[in-house]
Amino acid sequence: MLKSIEKIDADFLHSEVGPPIEYTEIDPQGPSRFINRELSWLAFNWRVLSLAEKPALPLLERLRMLSISGSNLDEFYTVRVAGLRELVRGGITYPAIDGLSPTEQLRLTDDDARRLLDRQQEIWLELKSEMEAEGIALMNRADLTGEDHKFLLDVFTDQVFPVLSPLAIDPAHPFPFLSTGGQTLALQLQRDRDKRPLQALLPIPQQIDRFIALPDTPEGGQRLIVLEDVLLEFIDRLFPGYSIKGHCSFRILRDSDLEVEEEAEDLVREFETALKRRRRGEVIVLTITKDAPEALRSLILRELKVNDEDVVEVEGILGVGDLSSLILNSRRDLQWPTFTPRMPERVHDFDGDIFAAIRQKDMLLHHPYETFDIVVRFLQKAARDPDVLAIKQTLYRTSAQSPIVEALCLAAEEGKSVTALIELKARFDEAANIRQSRMLERAGAHVVYGFLDLKTHAKISTVVRREGKQLVTYTHFGTGNYHPDTAKVYTDLSFFTCSKSLGQDATKVFNYVSGYALPEGLKKLSVSPMKMKDDLLALIQNEADQVAKGNPGRIWAKMNAIIEEDIIDALYAASQAGVKIDLVVRGICGLRPMVKGLSENIRVKSIVGRFLEHSRIVCFGNGGGLPSKKARVFISSADWMGRNLNRRVESLVEITNRTVHSQIMSQIMTANLADQENSWVLMPDGSYIAHQREGDERLFNCHRFFMENPSLSGRGKAGAKDVPELIHSYDDD
Repeated sequence: MLKSIEKIDADFLHSEVGPPIEYTEIDPQGPSRFINRELSWLAFNWRVLSLAEKPALPLLERLRMLSISGSNLDEFYTVRVAGLRELVRGGITYPAIDGLSPTEQLRLTDDDARRLLDRQQEIWLELKSEMEAEGIALMNRADLTGEDHKFLLDVFTDQVFPVLSPLAIDPAHPFPFLSTGGQTLALQLQRDRDKRPLQALLPIPQQIDRFIALPDTPEGGQRLIVLEDVLLEFIDRLFPGYSIKGHCSFRILRDSDLEVEEEAEDLVREFETALKRRRRGEVIVLTITKDAPEALRSLILRELKVNDEDVVEVEGILGVGDLSSLILNSRRDLQWPTFTPRMPERVHDFDGDIFAAIRQKDMLLHHPYETFDIVVRFLQKAARDPDVLAIKQTLYRTSAQSPIVEALCLAAEEGKSVTALIELKARFDEAANIRQSRMLERAGAHVVYGFLDLKTHAKISTVVRREGKQLVTYTHFGTGNYHPDTAKVYTDLSFFTCSKSLGQDATKVFNYVSGYALPEGLKKLSVSPMKMKDDLLALIQNEADQVAKGNPGRIWAKMNAIIEEDIIDALYAASQAGVKIDLVVRGICGLRPMVKGLSENIRVKSIVGRFLEHSRIVCFGNGGGLPSKKARVFISSADWMGRNLNRRVESLVEITNRTVHSQIMSQIMTANLADQENSWVLMPDGSYIAHQREGDERLFNCHRFFMENPSLSGRGKAGAKDVPELIHSYDDD
């Protein structure tokens, strides 16, 4: 049990670690020193869902958070639960690092996930009511007027009927294959002339909008109706001569893991085959409307080979992720105020010449506060520049109509040497990446796919340019994907440099993934799976050594997940040696902070707010504390997970430029550590406590701070004089 806890202060920058907490249920030497990965992930999704309950957020943004929690939970079932199910089926009883067996994890996660599903429905009803008060009504069939019926008949006839496929279920029509994520109406029908029963399915096409707009009210109120209600309203058009006697809706999620043969001769073809297998994966969970007719329920479970324990009955709406369709463009007043990312002034100083701006000195962009368009322009300019000889680019995820892929295709067509490393194993983006690879090959680019047993997750781009008698390599290192759409909502870093050593280091990484040449002699770059983990462990140990010498030992780190056992144990050891450690971990965290005798000098918090925290940063005091000029500062593509450090090609870039070093440490990290508005502090038992406002206390919001204030390295001639301390405006100013 946790003993008494004083008020939790999420402002790690201005507060000290409180007294250690006695948590009697853990053994500092045993597996209980770790928090279970799956339960930690569910805790993260609870934090996302909590934003849907936050009155201070705009109404449709709360709906967005509810939708995100639904999509997140879908992925959790199709990947994590599916994996646990496979272990149990295979008779694997070996525990995770926290000591829980696959069977125990399945039981605990199922209980928590069902509570989460129930809470999603409760919040949906609350938001639905608030939307009605704001003039956005979701109509029931019983509420439709004659005019509504006539309007919907036209919509059904012209836009819906042509793509429907009603499916009778009888000996001549076996139960069909149903795709993952798809919703289906199950029907009990009776033929009017002889009362003969018929069971049928009506798969709801995912290509049609889930919500159909009805004509506005005279007062301007907006009305919508869910697609399945429209189908029920006109079921006689699909089954003429039949009456409906009972119905239900259900939705399935299938195992989405891919298996690829190790010796696949054609990796692309093998992945295309594997994607087809994914669509036919085992059903992991079935959600069905409550009070479904027993005959229909039994038929569905039997034909889909689903056990009762894998069924979730829903009294509400199926497919919570689809609620994002109700975030109406016409109601901007119920969404976040429009935010336009800044263009770095330094690029303006050079009339848009990105290469000249980088030549002046290294530059760091902080997305989405500074526009990702600079990364796109960097490659577009390289594609058209006659002095550019070669471009190399990693692509883990990118948008469907990617301007980056278009720029690479143009560069190849212009006769430049273009090498694109496309990671086919990027989960849920495999099909898109195959399409991109085909486009690049047709344009004449060299397309490589990395390794069968390693994912290439590093975010690197190099441009080789002839300048006078020299060849200069311009390099971009990112913490996020080359994806213009996600860059609008993910916080990430883009580091541009023409450092000769970093350019050479990046080239060695490309040679490794394209030709198996081990990247030896790296100067400013550390790469997994060869060396990054060892380097991180050495940097952590150095902080403990500094304490032994009488110097301050300090670590700040920010990432999406920490679950790697050796890294966590190293942090525990450093804490016991007196190193002060503050971690900002958005999602999964397997480390138990603030535990007496284990982690009394470690604090962990999660920031969940308007933007999705995605950047990976780590700062080591190096004998000078934090922040300090002596500190060693790194950005990375890798979280501290086993997969990133042991089974992926990842990059860890040391930042030595003085301005960028200060920007990351004294601006980005300090603002994250100081945040209160969006912060949840992790407790030793795995629970999270939000920072509680006291009276009229004004809470610092790092997202607002970054939106309102310029960053250091992009200022150019404007200088850094107007880059403020940690202040921002408030709604009541």
